Amino acid sequence: MRLTLRQLQIFSAIAELGSTTAAAASIPLSQSATSAALAELESLLGASLFDRVGRRLILNETGRSLQSRARIALNSAMEIERDFGVGDGAKSAFLPAHIRLGASTTIGNYVMPARIARLQREQPHIAVEMRIDNTQEVVNAVMRMEVDAGLIEGPCHAEDLDVEPWGTDQMVIVAAADHPFVALGRPASTAELRQERWLVREEGSGTRELLDHLLLPHLGGFGSCTQLGDTEAIKQATATGLGVSCLSLCAVGDQLALGRLAVLQTALPPLTRSFYRIRHRYKTLSPALGMLLAHGEGEDPWVLQANASG
Repeated sequence: MRLTLRQLQIFSAIAELGSTTAAAASIPLSQSATSAALAELESLLGASLFDRVGRRLILNETGRSLQSRARIALNSAMEIERDFGVGDGAKSAFLPAHIRLGASTTIGNYVMPARIARLQREQPHIAVEMRIDNTQEVVNAVMRMEVDAGLIEGPCHAEDLDVEPWGTDQMVIVAAADHPFVALGRPASTAELRQERWLVREEGSGTRELLDHLLLPHLGGFGSCTQLGDTEAIKQATATGLGVSCLSLCAVGDQLALGRLAVLQTALPPLTRSFYRIRHRYKTLSPALGMLLAHGEGEDPWVLQANASG
């Protein structure tokens, strides 16, 4: 076998950092040796892997096709070293010490911060990098192995991914505290709700998917809606009276406590959704990542808020 893990390591570092100089410093290796290794790899494969733009090296289509497979090979090698106590793997049960996590908006903003803080209090040598995006973008990042695992707010059927339920989220319909529905003295009917202006997330968001599949069948459509690409923007717009919205209870807890929002009583059935943990099927969770994502029954922030509001 002429292809080596060292070549793939150097290729991956250049792909991530954009130059042989930066890659050489991260490995560490001399710049000339890094350039030579890249040239040898491209010669071996019979293809150029980067476009040269000034001093920058930018992955071309061939390089992008190699990148995910290189990550799989390198991750597998690291896992073998860790499992057999080779090199740094013998020093700590929680290596690798740098966790890359993808999380959809509600989970990333309102569920994970407390978990990350708890983990780093207990294991301060572990660094956590969390990428927050909508559900579809988190799925894409896991498929490309740009993150070690993902947490999303809707089901996922992508190939090459392992998907497991990770928790249950309570959804509530909220309006400004002075909205007429708050003083109705009875649940708002579906007909009344249908006539309201609804504030919704963008396509690809787990929250938007919930509205489309769980709420719309009951309402039969929205009278009008305004799309906002961020949960915080929806919260603030709802609190000012622009419309009503359906959001995670853990996302609106602060505004409920301040008295700016109120949960509406409606004729709709309870709305809940599942959170899911996803990972590439070739990716094994490290002990540290397993600890961060473990099911802490009764300890998770969204469970505590749901109980407190009940």
